[in-house]
Amino acid sequence: MAKLYFYYSAMNAGKTTTLLQSAYNYRERGMRPLIFTPKVDTRLGGATVASRIGLSAEAQRFDRSEDLFALVRANINRVGPLHCVLVDEAQFLTRSQVWQLSEIVDGLQIPALCYGLRTDFRGELFEGSQYLLAWSDELIEIKTICHSGKKATMVLRVDDDGRAVREGPQVQIGGNERYVSVSRAEYKRVMAGEASIEPLQPPLPMA
Repeated sequence: MAKLYFYYSAMNAGKTTTLLQSAYNYRERGMRPLIFTPKVDTRLGGATVASRIGLSAEAQRFDRSEDLFALVRANINRVGPLHCVLVDEAQFLTRSQVWQLSEIVDGLQIPALCYGLRTDFRGELFEGSQYLLAWSDELIEIKTICHSGKKATMVLRVDDDGRAVREGPQVQIGGNERYVSVSRAEYKRVMAGEASIEPLQPPLPMA
C-alpha cells in the first residue's frame, strides 16, 4: 500500500543523499521515480538535485502555485507508469501541495517520499513541514550531530562572524556559510550571545 513519508532533519544530515539513494534503488529495480525540487532553491541553477558528497539527478522544478497532483498525472500521460514521487527541500511545500501529495498516494497509489527541514532558524515550523508532520503516514528522522557531540535538532542562521541571526525572512537560501545545525542546548547559548559558531570545515580524510 502506498504511503506518504516525511524524512526530516536539521541541515547537513544527508537528506538529499538519502533521496538520491532511494531514486537509485527504484531505477535499479526497473521502476521509474519522479523527483521534484522547488524553484525557490536556486543554488544549482537548474532542474537538478545534488548532495554534498557529489551525487546528483535530474528533477522537475515546481513553484508554490503549481498542483503537484496535476503535474504527476501529466507526467504519467506523457512518459508512462510512475512508481514513486520524491520531493527535495519539502519544507517549501504549501499546505495545498502536501494535500496534493496525499492525493497522489491515496488516489494513484504512488508512494510519495518527502525530505526536508522540520524548523527554521527561529525554531518555528515551515509550512510544508507542519502539514507533512500532521498528515504523513510515516515520519522518519535523519540524524546528524552538533559540534558539541550531541544530536543536532535545531538550525542556526549565522552572520559572517558566526553570530546568530535572530530576525529576517523565513526563507533565505544558503548553505554551510549561512546555516549550522546544533543541539537545542547549543542553540540557546548562541542565540543568547554566549557563543559563536565556526563555519563547517572540510570532512576529515578516511583512515
